[in-house]
Amino acid sequence: MRALPCFRWPYDEPSITQSAAPCHIPAEPAEEVLLGVDTHKDVRAAAVITVLGATLDSRSFPATAEGYRQLAAWARSFGVLRRAGVECTGSYGAALTRHLRAEGIDVTEVNQPDKAVRRRHGKTDVVDAEAAARAVLSGRATATAKTSDGPVEALRLFKLAKGSAIKSRTQAINQLKSVLVFADVTLRESLAGLTNPLLFKRCSELETPDAPGPDSAARVTLRLLARRIQHLSDEISDLTKRITEAVQANTPGLLEVHGVGPDSAVVLLICASDNPERIGSEASFAALCGTSPVEASSGKTQRRRLNRGGDRQVNAALYRIILSRLRWDSRTQEYVRRRLAERKTRREIIRSLKRYVAREIYRLIVTPDRTTKSASASGAAA
Repeated sequence: MRALPCFRWPYDEPSITQSAAPCHIPAEPAEEVLLGVDTHKDVRAAAVITVLGATLDSRSFPATAEGYRQLAAWARSFGVLRRAGVECTGSYGAALTRHLRAEGIDVTEVNQPDKAVRRRHGKTDVVDAEAAARAVLSGRATATAKTSDGPVEALRLFKLAKGSAIKSRTQAINQLKSVLVFADVTLRESLAGLTNPLLFKRCSELETPDAPGPDSAARVTLRLLARRIQHLSDEISDLTKRITEAVQANTPGLLEVHGVGPDSAVVLLICASDNPERIGSEASFAALCGTSPVEASSGKTQRRRLNRGGDRQVNAALYRIILSRLRWDSRTQEYVRRRLAERKTRREIIRSLKRYVAREIYRLIVTPDRTTKSASASGAAA
């Protein structure tokens, strides 16, 4: 017997303390079902639908290891579960995504529902969970979720720590130089004309007199800020070393590409994630980087425009690579001269160069066996 839908008033959502037993006759074991999940910080709202689109049941589960196990067991009680649509797989849904993948379930990343549809039908966690499942069923959502369980995830964490350290060091440097502006003229003149490393070293060695007053406070503040800057500089250097070693171990040859440094390399690898095979082609990777042209034709006007979508951090990394090549790479300089002679704008030329670099990076990152084929990938990129 086919499972009957479990109808509820939209606002009568079950709580996480309710039993996970279905409120209807279970589906036949051979029937396939789909799972949709709306993720929040502490709760995961889930809904199960059939391949014909009928809603079977919905439940809420806590965002814990036991809650994830209960969610998977509950969803499988309705039939064969092979596919799931999860919102926010890169943040709140990351842990659940890893758990479902470990259970052998293909997880698809689902964007938030269309705002026009949401205005017509309202919004609850259950509605969003059902919409996630229907997005997978209809084929509207096709992006495979990132795994976030390998060396690229470690690189992402290193990048996160380095970014905050750089921001804090910049703030400390600005504060130190601001204190120098208002410091005693004798102290200010003794530190004038020094390079930043020497200035920080001298400030960290300042003696603080016991007498209270603005001069003593300025010396204490300068010493504390200078030592903070030195500590953050050591932290940044250590993280840069770790990032470089991890990139070389994960993708040999990437740092050998002209213009690619550790910071740009880690952004590119994070974009591809630990499962780069999810990117079907180099054209898909270019679209993910925001470097592919977008059709903007209408009527008699036939044209293309720049892609303003995609991962903007990756797009910025490609732009930095292009700037480096424009200054140091003779082949890139010759290409620019040739395209300028064809009356192409500088923006169009840079967009084309980004596309070429994206293709070059794709051949290095998305390889069936990056360890054994790194040499051939480097040759293709050259």
